[in-house]
Amino acid sequence: MSEPRRLYIKSFGCQMNVYDSHRMADALARDYRETDRPEDADLIVLNTCHIREKAAEKIYSELGRIRRLKSAAKKEGRRLLVTVAGCVAQAEGEEIIRRAPAVDIVVGPQSIHRLPELVARAKQGGAIVETEFPVEDKFDHLAPPSARATRARGVAAFVTVQEGCDKFCTFCVVPYTRGSELSRPVAKIVEEIEHLAAAGVVEVTLIGQNVNAYHGAGPDGRAWSLACLIGQIAAETEIARIRYTTSHPRDMRADLIAAHRDIEKLMPYLHLPIQSGSDRVLAAMNRRHSRDEYLEVIARVRAARPDIALSSDFIVGFPGESEDDFAATLDLVEAAGFAQAFSFKYSPRPGTPGAEMDGQIPDALKVERLARLQQALERHRHAFNAALRGRRLDVLFEKPGRFEGQIVGRSPYLQPVQVMGAARRIGTVAPVEITEIGSNSLFGELIEPVSAHAAKPLALATAGGA
Repeated sequence: MSEPRRLYIKSFGCQMNVYDSHRMADALARDYRETDRPEDADLIVLNTCHIREKAAEKIYSELGRIRRLKSAAKKEGRRLLVTVAGCVAQAEGEEIIRRAPAVDIVVGPQSIHRLPELVARAKQGGAIVETEFPVEDKFDHLAPPSARATRARGVAAFVTVQEGCDKFCTFCVVPYTRGSELSRPVAKIVEEIEHLAAAGVVEVTLIGQNVNAYHGAGPDGRAWSLACLIGQIAAETEIARIRYTTSHPRDMRADLIAAHRDIEKLMPYLHLPIQSGSDRVLAAMNRRHSRDEYLEVIARVRAARPDIALSSDFIVGFPGESEDDFAATLDLVEAAGFAQAFSFKYSPRPGTPGAEMDGQIPDALKVERLARLQQALERHRHAFNAALRGRRLDVLFEKPGRFEGQIVGRSPYLQPVQVMGAARRIGTVAPVEITEIGSNSLFGELIEPVSAHAAKPLALATAGGA
């Protein structure tokens, strides 16, 4: 019996790419077994992201290394196929083949369900570029993961419920690479999550480029909101913990805020990007909300769920950003008191309005402002974590730790938590008393008895009300 062919997939960027990579591996599982060694692979897939600066150039650099692997495979008498998938594939298309002739397949994120067919065609010779937005829904054509594959991926899983975005922020390429907003039907999502739960998944994160704009068809034929979807998952599946990301402030509806109050399985954590604290910059970004409207939304969320942790995204150095604009961002950080946040220098994305704007900020100034912003954000993160010392948190244990007898899990607020405990606890939720605060992790002691289900953590009182 011949040895199975081997597949190596490398994901770049967001959680949605991780999900798409898993689904591509599932689609190819009949013919390929995954490997973590690209030099052993018969098929390499780079699942790319186009959000950050010089994303395409990083992929071409990676392809230079893969070209050498392809040459080595040929000397061994093997044929190595190379695929570029994802948002860089969608944006660059034929240019990838021109600049990197070692690539056999270029496939956009909406056509990944066609990958087995494209691989079969590529074996016949000639490069293939598949970047049209197909009429059919890719989710209807993707093979479900096997129970074995699901277990290998861990006890927490991402589930795409919504793709694309209609907001057209002036800095963002998503509407051009992922298309307009599309929401999956409720029944399809619940069915997928039931399969995940049956294979041992305990926590799901519902993901989408603009997930709280979800409007998928419900069992009654009407469009359901994200809050209704979460309620259905909580009631109809064995999943113990539910999260969602990434959201837009304009789509934080009253029923979703109420869900944080009413649905015990919904974790007390909300990632709600604002990007800037300046109304002038927000208008230039086409965010279509103000600073005060954002602060009013998070006040309503905190009123519904006082123990919630808030996270956000910030872009520093958007075209025309003045020192006063940047000061408004620092002031918003103080007012909001984020438990954590992600911050980046603005990078012009080709084809977006922001790239053509006057007033591009020098890189040195972006670097200086980013350092100041990150210092403020870190201060709030450390304050939030420090307030957890002595608290009881329900922790989902995910894997063994670095040391013998140690296990690692995630708090309701997504921090890694390390305790001494038996490996049999992996996949369970247990109460932990937090005893020490590390730079990136919390440390604690298990509290007996082990809880089979997550319970609400105690309310927190930290700077900014986080």
